[in-house]
Amino acid sequence: MNVDAFIARPAPAVAMPEAGRKQANTWPAPLKDAAYHGVLGEIVTALAPQTEADPAAMLVQMLAMFGNAVGRTPHFRVGADVHHLNLFVAIVGTTAKGRKGLSKGQAQQVCGCLDPDWLRDCVTGGLSSGEGLIWAVRDPITKQHPIKHKGRVTGYQTVQEDPGIGDKRLLVIETELASTLKVMTRDGNTLSAVARQAWDGQDLRTLTKTSAARATGPHISIIGHITADELRRYLEATETANGFGNRFLWTLAKRSRFLPHGGAAVQLEEKVRLLTKAVDVARRTTELRRTADANTFWEEIYEPLSTGRPGMLGALTARAEAQVMRLACLYALVDASSVVAVAHLQAALELWRYCFDSVGYLFGDRVGDPVADAILHQLRQAWPGSLSKTEISHGFGRNKPATDIDRALALLQSYRLAIAEKDRSGDGRPTERWCYLGHELNEINERSPDGPPVDSSNSSLSYPEAARGVAPRG
Repeated sequence: MNVDAFIARPAPAVAMPEAGRKQANTWPAPLKDAAYHGVLGEIVTALAPQTEADPAAMLVQMLAMFGNAVGRTPHFRVGADVHHLNLFVAIVGTTAKGRKGLSKGQAQQVCGCLDPDWLRDCVTGGLSSGEGLIWAVRDPITKQHPIKHKGRVTGYQTVQEDPGIGDKRLLVIETELASTLKVMTRDGNTLSAVARQAWDGQDLRTLTKTSAARATGPHISIIGHITADELRRYLEATETANGFGNRFLWTLAKRSRFLPHGGAAVQLEEKVRLLTKAVDVARRTTELRRTADANTFWEEIYEPLSTGRPGMLGALTARAEAQVMRLACLYALVDASSVVAVAHLQAALELWRYCFDSVGYLFGDRVGDPVADAILHQLRQAWPGSLSKTEISHGFGRNKPATDIDRALALLQSYRLAIAEKDRSGDGRPTERWCYLGHELNEINERSPDGPPVDSSNSSLSYPEAARGVAPRG
């Protein structure tokens, strides 16, 4: 089996600057045919010519909706960890004209036919607090009430004060994800922690006296929409580092075509019928496993998927292995199969490639901390030279506290974007100088100095040929 068409050895998704080379982030290459595997892919392919919505945005939202409608029963295991097939998806448009809402509407129109009760009862909006998320899938709430006789308490009885929610499926569609990211920065807001637990499939509760609600066995998916500028402004380094950001599939979307009179109606009845049958089969599926060939393929792609990257690119794509397996399992279920085959892994890997490259386009090797990113810019400008802390301070007009600079440098060092060196050339004490480290991570550019610079469109997990300067196959 030739896996070169689907994997590349570890390399950053954005070109690391070299002497005289300008850094350029490039829009991800379009999804290859592998991603359109199965009936969902056929539906997106049929819809694409008749809508301005981005095909990648339609596909990833349909997968998220399908996985939520199916419910919590299908899962796969990694050691002692159980992964359910709920996805967190964020559609990112470069502007408000990215047709994000149109892509959601197309996906919802298709998946809403699979289970009208789910569409009516389990799809909502308004993602603002952890307590609110728990309340939407809460267990019955009971309390002990005193039993009184002639004014004296003679015992207690359990009284149900709230019946709770029987259906633990919940799809939250937040068309203004920027508002959610803003409220998460408020002191005491528990949304980030609860959302992380929800993606993990854990039981939910908060340790606050004012909230007695808890949720057992929730199946929560999130679809959010945001512009690129808002995402860069509001997704802080703390939210990427604590694991909130890397639970999302960040998917760039733009208007795919101009249809001033709209598109023609597409007949999807037969495909929706097949998808409805797949939902029924999926709900009776428990643990999914890979075929022998899929295990071999997985062993070959596991290392590049597991390799860490620097900066926000690394922080936001750190759950690559789990994301790819969740996607692969969903592709299998869409095929009404309880086993994951090579084709399902290939489809998942190609869709992950697009999400990976989306993060590369959006963030490059940024950190997400304003001070750290400003210092990173200084260090890149100085490379292959280095800067002392005094020179870095001068870059801020000497208006930045030393504690802020020290904290930012430590952050850059932890992300492997900068390194401290001792300058012993003088007669006095050695001077600490800081050097940009990102150029050392560009293994493909170093091996292919005569080829094109590696950027977010050609250093992906699917196109190693492009990184070597030749056209990708297929």
